[in-house]
Amino acid sequence: MDPAPDRLWASLPVPAFLIGRDGLTEGVNPAGEEFMNASAKALAGQPLFDRLAIDAPLEEAFARMRDGHSTLHINDVEVGTGDRAPVLCNIQAAPLIGAPDTILLLIAPREFADRLGRVQGLKKSARSAIGMADMLAHEIKNPLAGISGAAQLLGMNLAPDDRELVDLILGETRRIVTLLEQVEQFGHLRPPERRAVNIHDVLDRARRSAELGFAANMRFVEDFDPSLPPVWADPDQLTQVFLNLLKNAAEAAGDRGGTIRIHTFYDLTLRLRREDGSRALPLQVEITDDGPGIPTGMIEDIFDPFVSGRENGTGLGLALVSRIIADHEGWVGVESQPGRTTFRIALPKAREEA
Repeated sequence: MDPAPDRLWASLPVPAFLIGRDGLTEGVNPAGEEFMNASAKALAGQPLFDRLAIDAPLEEAFARMRDGHSTLHINDVEVGTGDRAPVLCNIQAAPLIGAPDTILLLIAPREFADRLGRVQGLKKSARSAIGMADMLAHEIKNPLAGISGAAQLLGMNLAPDDRELVDLILGETRRIVTLLEQVEQFGHLRPPERRAVNIHDVLDRARRSAELGFAANMRFVEDFDPSLPPVWADPDQLTQVFLNLLKNAAEAAGDRGGTIRIHTFYDLTLRLRREDGSRALPLQVEITDDGPGIPTGMIEDIFDPFVSGRENGTGLGLALVSRIIADHEGWVGVESQPGRTTFRIALPKAREEA
Protein backbone atom coordinates (compact mmCIF):
# COMPACT_ATOMS: atom_id res chain seq x y z
CA MET A 1 0.00 0.00 0.00
CA ASP A 2 1.09 3.58 -0.58
CA PRO A 3 1.02 5.98 2.41
CA ALA A 4 -2.52 7.35 1.77
CA PRO A 5 -4.30 3.94 1.92
CA ASP A 6 -2.16 3.06 4.94
CA ARG A 7 -3.40 6.14 6.77
CA LEU A 8 -6.98 5.45 5.72
CA TRP A 9 -6.76 1.83 6.94
CA ALA A 10 -5.31 2.90 10.29
CA SER A 11 -7.90 5.67 10.71
CA LEU A 12 -10.99 3.51 10.27
CA PRO A 13 -12.96 3.92 13.53
CA VAL A 14 -14.46 0.40 13.40
CA PRO A 15 -12.80 -3.04 13.41
CA ALA A 16 -11.81 -4.03 9.85
CA PHE A 17 -10.46 -7.34 8.56
CA LEU A 18 -9.13 -8.67 5.24
CA ILE A 19 -10.07 -12.34 4.75
CA GLY A 20 -8.70 -14.58 2.01
CA ARG A 21 -10.61 -17.29 0.12
CA ASP A 22 -9.23 -19.88 2.51
CA GLY A 23 -10.66 -17.95 5.49
CA LEU A 24 -7.23 -16.89 6.70
CA THR A 25 -6.62 -13.38 8.02
CA GLU A 26 -4.68 -11.18 5.60
CA GLY A 27 -4.96 -7.88 7.44
CA VAL A 28 -6.35 -6.23 10.58
CA ASN A 29 -6.61 -2.50 11.31
CA PRO A 30 -5.79 -1.03 14.78
CA ALA A 31 -9.47 -0.96 15.80
CA GLY A 32 -9.68 -4.64 14.85
CA GLU A 33 -6.62 -5.43 16.97
CA GLU A 34 -8.28 -3.80 19.97
CA PHE A 35 -11.58 -5.56 19.30
CA MET A 36 -9.84 -8.95 19.11
CA ASN A 37 -7.37 -8.12 21.90
CA ALA A 38 -4.60 -9.43 19.64
CA SER A 39 -2.00 -7.89 17.34
CA ALA A 40 -2.20 -7.97 13.55
CA LYS A 41 1.01 -10.01 13.56
CA ALA A 42 -0.54 -12.66 15.82
CA LEU A 43 -3.70 -12.83 13.69
CA ALA A 44 -1.97 -12.88 10.29
CA GLY A 45 -2.40 -16.18 8.49
CA GLN A 46 -4.77 -17.53 11.15
CA PRO A 47 -8.38 -18.61 10.52
CA LEU A 48 -10.30 -15.52 11.60
CA PHE A 49 -13.50 -17.34 12.48
CA ASP A 50 -11.67 -19.62 14.89
CA ARG A 51 -11.37 -16.55 17.13
CA LEU A 52 -14.26 -14.38 15.94
CA ALA A 53 -17.78 -15.74 16.53
CA ILE A 54 -20.47 -14.13 14.36
CA ASP A 55 -24.07 -15.29 14.55
CA ALA A 56 -24.55 -15.38 10.76
CA PRO A 57 -23.61 -17.78 7.91
CA LEU A 58 -20.79 -15.63 6.53
CA GLU A 59 -18.82 -18.36 4.75
CA GLU A 60 -21.66 -18.98 2.30
CA ALA A 61 -22.25 -15.25 1.90
CA PHE A 62 -18.55 -14.65 1.18
CA ALA A 63 -18.61 -17.30 -1.58
CA ARG A 64 -21.58 -15.59 -3.24
CA MET A 65 -19.90 -12.19 -2.90
CA ARG A 66 -16.73 -13.43 -4.63
CA ASP A 67 -18.68 -15.00 -7.46
CA GLY A 68 -21.03 -12.08 -8.00
CA HIS A 69 -18.81 -9.19 -6.85
CA SER A 70 -21.66 -8.15 -4.52
CA THR A 71 -21.69 -6.56 -1.09
CA LEU A 72 -23.19 -7.69 2.22
CA HIS A 73 -24.99 -5.70 4.92
CA ILE A 74 -26.26 -7.33 8.13
CA ASN A 75 -27.77 -5.38 11.02
CA ASP A 76 -28.23 -6.46 14.62
CA VAL A 77 -26.02 -9.56 14.68
CA GLU A 78 -24.14 -10.81 17.74
CA VAL A 79 -20.34 -10.80 17.47
CA GLY A 80 -18.02 -12.21 20.13
CA THR A 81 -14.50 -13.46 20.66
CA GLY A 82 -12.98 -15.99 22.98
CA ASP A 83 -12.14 -13.19 25.43
CA ARG A 84 -15.48 -11.40 25.57
CA ALA A 85 -19.23 -11.90 25.50
CA PRO A 86 -21.08 -11.25 22.22
CA VAL A 87 -22.17 -7.68 21.47
CA LEU A 88 -24.80 -6.50 19.00
CA CYS A 89 -23.18 -5.19 15.81
CA ASN A 90 -23.83 -4.07 12.25
CA ILE A 91 -21.70 -5.85 9.63
CA GLN A 92 -20.64 -4.78 6.14
CA ALA A 93 -18.50 -6.78 3.73
CA ALA A 94 -17.36 -6.49 0.12
CA PRO A 95 -14.73 -8.00 -2.21
CA LEU A 96 -11.54 -5.96 -2.30
CA ILE A 97 -11.16 -4.03 -5.56
CA GLY A 98 -8.29 -5.50 -7.56
CA ALA A 99 -8.23 -8.63 -5.37
CA PRO A 100 -11.76 -10.11 -5.46
CA ASP A 101 -10.70 -13.25 -3.60
CA THR A 102 -10.10 -11.07 -0.53
CA ILE A 103 -13.10 -9.89 1.49
CA LEU A 104 -13.12 -6.64 3.47
CA LEU A 105 -15.17 -7.12 6.65
CA LEU A 106 -16.26 -4.14 8.78
CA ILE A 107 -17.83 -4.60 12.23
CA ALA A 108 -19.62 -1.69 13.93
CA PRO A 109 -20.80 -2.36 17.52
CA ARG A 110 -24.42 -1.21 17.73
CA GLU A 111 -24.31 -0.90 21.51
CA PHE A 112 -22.59 2.47 21.20
CA ALA A 113 -22.83 3.52 17.57
CA ASP A 114 -26.54 4.32 17.76
CA ARG A 115 -25.90 6.67 20.66
CA LEU A 116 -22.79 8.53 19.56
CA GLY A 117 -24.68 10.66 17.04
CA ARG A 118 -27.35 11.39 19.61
CA VAL A 119 -24.74 12.52 22.14
CA GLN A 120 -23.42 15.09 19.68
CA GLY A 121 -26.96 16.35 19.11
CA LEU A 122 -27.54 16.58 22.85
CA LYS A 123 -24.37 18.58 23.23
CA LYS A 124 -25.50 21.14 20.64
CA SER A 125 -29.06 21.40 21.98
CA ALA A 126 -27.78 21.80 25.55
CA ARG A 127 -25.44 24.63 24.59
CA SER A 128 -28.16 26.39 22.60
CA ALA A 129 -30.85 26.18 25.28
CA ILE A 130 -28.53 27.07 28.14
CA GLY A 131 -26.95 29.91 26.18
CA MET A 132 -30.35 31.56 25.77
CA ALA A 133 -31.30 30.95 29.43
CA ASP A 134 -27.95 32.26 30.65
CA MET A 135 -28.56 35.60 28.95
CA LEU A 136 -31.87 35.94 30.80
CA ALA A 137 -30.78 34.59 34.19
CA HIS A 138 -29.10 37.76 35.48
CA GLU A 139 -31.98 40.00 34.39
CA ILE A 140 -34.56 37.71 36.00
CA LYS A 141 -32.71 37.47 39.33
CA ASN A 142 -32.84 41.24 39.87
CA PRO A 143 -36.66 41.59 39.88
CA LEU A 144 -36.92 38.36 41.86
CA ALA A 145 -34.84 39.94 44.61
CA GLY A 146 -37.29 42.85 44.65
CA ILE A 147 -40.29 40.53 44.81
CA SER A 148 -38.74 38.55 47.66
CA GLY A 149 -37.94 41.71 49.65
CA ALA A 150 -41.43 43.16 49.16
CA ALA A 151 -43.03 39.85 50.24
CA GLN A 152 -40.95 39.81 53.44
CA LEU A 153 -42.04 43.38 54.27
CA LEU A 154 -45.70 42.56 53.65
CA GLY A 155 -45.46 39.46 55.80
CA MET A 156 -44.40 41.48 58.83
CA ASN A 157 -47.87 43.03 59.13
CA LEU A 158 -50.09 40.11 58.12
CA ALA A 159 -52.16 37.68 60.13
CA PRO A 160 -50.87 34.10 60.46
CA ASP A 161 -53.35 32.77 57.85
CA ASP A 162 -52.17 35.30 55.28
CA ARG A 163 -48.54 34.57 56.11
CA GLU A 164 -48.93 31.20 54.35
CA LEU A 165 -49.32 33.02 51.03
CA VAL A 166 -46.20 35.07 51.73
CA ASP A 167 -44.26 31.91 52.58
CA LEU A 168 -45.44 30.38 49.30
CA ILE A 169 -44.16 33.41 47.37
CA LEU A 170 -40.80 33.29 49.16
CA GLY A 171 -40.42 29.53 48.67
CA GLU A 172 -41.16 29.65 44.94
CA THR A 173 -38.87 32.66 44.54
CA ARG A 174 -35.99 30.75 46.16
CA ARG A 175 -36.67 27.78 43.88
CA ILE A 176 -36.47 29.98 40.77
CA VAL A 177 -33.24 31.59 42.00
CA THR A 178 -31.72 28.14 42.54
CA LEU A 179 -32.64 27.14 38.99
CA LEU A 180 -31.14 30.34 37.58
CA GLU A 181 -27.92 29.77 39.52
CA GLN A 182 -27.66 26.28 38.02
CA VAL A 183 -28.20 27.77 34.56
CA GLU A 184 -25.41 30.26 35.17
CA GLN A 185 -23.12 27.48 36.43
CA PHE A 186 -23.76 25.54 33.23
CA GLY A 187 -23.27 28.55 30.97
CA HIS A 188 -20.03 29.62 32.67
CA LEU A 189 -18.42 26.18 32.93
CA ARG A 190 -14.69 26.59 32.42
CA PRO A 191 -12.71 24.31 30.10
CA PRO A 192 -11.37 21.24 31.92
CA GLU A 193 -7.83 21.41 33.32
CA ARG A 194 -6.88 17.85 32.47
CA ARG A 195 -4.10 15.74 33.92
CA ALA A 196 -3.43 12.12 34.82
CA VAL A 197 -5.95 11.17 37.52
CA ASN A 198 -6.70 7.98 39.44
CA ILE A 199 -10.38 7.40 38.65
CA HIS A 200 -10.91 5.50 41.90
CA ASP A 201 -9.68 8.44 44.00
CA VAL A 202 -12.29 10.64 42.31
CA LEU A 203 -15.04 8.05 42.80
CA ASP A 204 -14.11 7.61 46.46
CA ARG A 205 -14.24 11.36 47.00
CA ALA A 206 -17.70 11.59 45.42
CA ARG A 207 -19.02 8.57 47.32
CA ARG A 208 -17.84 9.86 50.71
CA SER A 209 -19.44 13.24 50.04
CA ALA A 210 -22.70 11.58 48.99
CA GLU A 211 -22.78 9.32 52.05
CA LEU A 212 -22.55 12.33 54.35
CA GLY A 213 -25.42 14.12 52.60
CA PHE A 214 -28.08 13.22 50.07
CA ALA A 215 -27.24 9.48 49.91
CA ALA A 216 -27.08 8.79 53.65
CA ASN A 217 -29.88 6.21 53.33
CA MET A 218 -28.26 4.36 50.40
CA ARG A 219 -26.04 1.27 50.44
CA PHE A 220 -22.96 1.45 48.22
CA VAL A 221 -21.37 -1.53 46.47
CA GLU A 222 -18.00 -1.00 44.79
CA ASP A 223 -16.71 -3.30 42.06
CA PHE A 224 -13.43 -1.73 40.96
CA ASP A 225 -10.73 -2.92 38.58
CA PRO A 226 -7.57 -1.95 40.49
CA SER A 227 -5.40 -2.30 37.38
CA LEU A 228 -7.00 0.63 35.52
CA PRO A 229 -4.49 3.17 34.20
CA PRO A 230 -4.92 6.88 35.00
CA VAL A 231 -7.68 8.80 33.24
CA TRP A 232 -7.02 12.05 31.36
CA ALA A 233 -9.41 14.40 33.17
CA ASP A 234 -10.10 17.38 35.40
CA PRO A 235 -10.61 15.79 38.85
CA ASP A 236 -12.92 18.53 40.15
CA GLN A 237 -15.21 18.42 37.13
CA LEU A 238 -15.21 14.62 37.17
CA THR A 239 -16.18 14.70 40.85
CA GLN A 240 -19.12 16.94 39.90
CA VAL A 241 -20.18 14.40 37.27
CA PHE A 242 -20.17 11.50 39.72
CA LEU A 243 -21.90 13.54 42.44
CA ASN A 244 -24.69 14.41 39.99
CA LEU A 245 -25.12 10.76 39.00
CA LEU A 246 -25.08 9.57 42.63
CA LYS A 247 -27.61 12.25 43.57
CA ASN A 248 -29.80 11.20 40.65
CA ALA A 249 -29.66 7.59 41.87
CA ALA A 250 -30.42 8.52 45.48
CA GLU A 251 -33.37 10.71 44.53
CA ALA A 252 -34.75 7.93 42.34
CA ALA A 253 -34.75 5.59 45.33
CA GLY A 254 -36.58 8.09 47.53
CA ASP A 255 -36.96 7.80 51.29
CA ARG A 256 -37.03 3.98 51.17
CA GLY A 257 -33.35 3.94 50.23
CA GLY A 258 -31.71 1.39 47.99
CA THR A 259 -28.41 0.21 46.56
CA ILE A 260 -25.97 2.06 44.32
CA ARG A 261 -23.38 -0.08 42.56
CA ILE A 262 -20.24 1.57 41.19
CA HIS A 263 -18.37 -0.58 38.65
CA THR A 264 -15.13 0.25 36.83
CA PHE A 265 -13.55 -1.80 34.06
CA TYR A 266 -11.43 -1.63 30.90
CA ASP A 267 -13.09 -2.00 27.48
CA LEU A 268 -11.43 -1.15 24.17
CA THR A 269 -14.50 -1.61 21.93
CA LEU A 270 -15.74 1.97 22.21
CA ARG A 271 -14.10 4.55 19.96
CA LEU A 272 -15.32 8.11 19.54
CA ARG A 273 -14.89 9.55 16.07
CA ARG A 274 -13.39 13.02 15.85
CA GLU A 275 -12.18 15.31 13.05
CA ASP A 276 -8.58 14.18 13.60
CA GLY A 277 -9.53 10.48 13.59
CA SER A 278 -11.01 8.13 16.14
CA ARG A 279 -10.04 7.81 19.77
CA ALA A 280 -10.38 4.85 22.09
CA LEU A 281 -12.29 5.40 25.33
CA PRO A 282 -11.23 2.37 27.37
CA LEU A 283 -11.89 3.54 30.94
CA GLN A 284 -15.46 2.64 31.89
CA VAL A 285 -17.49 3.69 34.93
CA GLU A 286 -21.00 2.38 35.54
CA ILE A 287 -23.30 3.73 38.26
CA THR A 288 -26.35 1.52 38.76
CA ASP A 289 -29.34 2.02 41.06
CA ASP A 290 -32.30 -0.23 41.84
CA GLY A 291 -34.92 2.52 41.66
CA PRO A 292 -38.10 2.61 39.54
CA GLY A 293 -36.27 3.45 36.29
CA ILE A 294 -36.58 6.26 33.76
CA PRO A 295 -39.94 6.57 31.94
CA THR A 296 -39.68 5.08 28.43
CA GLY A 297 -40.74 8.26 26.67
CA MET A 298 -38.11 10.32 28.48
CA ILE A 299 -34.96 8.25 28.14
CA GLU A 300 -34.12 9.56 24.65
CA ASP A 301 -34.03 13.15 25.96
CA ILE A 302 -32.72 12.57 29.47
CA PHE A 303 -29.48 14.51 28.81
CA ASP A 304 -31.31 17.52 27.39
CA PRO A 305 -31.55 20.58 29.65
CA PHE A 306 -34.78 21.05 31.63
CA VAL A 307 -35.81 17.40 31.14
CA SER A 308 -36.53 15.79 34.52
CA GLY A 309 -38.50 12.79 35.70
CA ARG A 310 -38.95 14.24 39.20
CA GLU A 311 -41.46 16.78 40.42
CA ASN A 312 -39.74 20.15 40.89
CA GLY A 313 -36.59 18.78 39.25
CA THR A 314 -34.54 21.35 37.32
CA GLY A 315 -33.40 18.94 34.62
CA LEU A 316 -29.89 20.41 34.60
CA GLY A 317 -27.93 17.78 36.52
CA LEU A 318 -27.69 15.28 33.67
CA ALA A 319 -27.28 18.06 31.11
CA LEU A 320 -24.22 19.19 33.07
CA VAL A 321 -22.93 15.60 33.11
CA SER A 322 -23.29 15.43 29.32
CA ARG A 323 -21.54 18.78 28.89
CA ILE A 324 -18.56 17.92 31.10
CA ILE A 325 -18.05 14.46 29.58
CA ALA A 326 -18.25 15.93 26.07
CA ASP A 327 -15.60 18.51 27.05
CA HIS A 328 -13.45 15.56 28.18
CA GLU A 329 -13.86 13.93 24.74
CA GLY A 330 -15.71 11.09 26.42
CA TRP A 331 -19.09 9.39 26.10
CA VAL A 332 -22.06 8.94 28.42
CA GLY A 333 -25.09 6.70 27.95
CA VAL A 334 -27.92 5.23 29.97
CA GLU A 335 -29.91 2.00 30.05
CA SER A 336 -33.00 1.77 32.22
CA GLN A 337 -35.74 -0.60 33.20
CA PRO A 338 -37.79 -0.88 36.40
CA GLY A 339 -35.46 -1.91 39.19
CA ARG A 340 -32.23 -1.18 37.31
CA THR A 341 -30.87 2.04 35.79
CA THR A 342 -27.24 2.22 34.67
CA PHE A 343 -25.36 5.32 33.61
CA ARG A 344 -22.14 4.43 31.79
CA ILE A 345 -19.27 6.83 31.21
CA ALA A 346 -16.32 6.11 28.93
CA LEU A 347 -13.17 8.22 29.14
CA PRO A 348 -9.73 8.31 27.49
CA LYS A 349 -6.73 7.13 29.45
CA ALA A 350 -3.93 9.52 30.31
CA ARG A 351 -1.24 10.13 27.74
CA GLU A 352 1.94 8.15 28.17
CA GLU A 353 4.05 11.25 28.79
CA ALA A 354 1.67 12.29 31.62
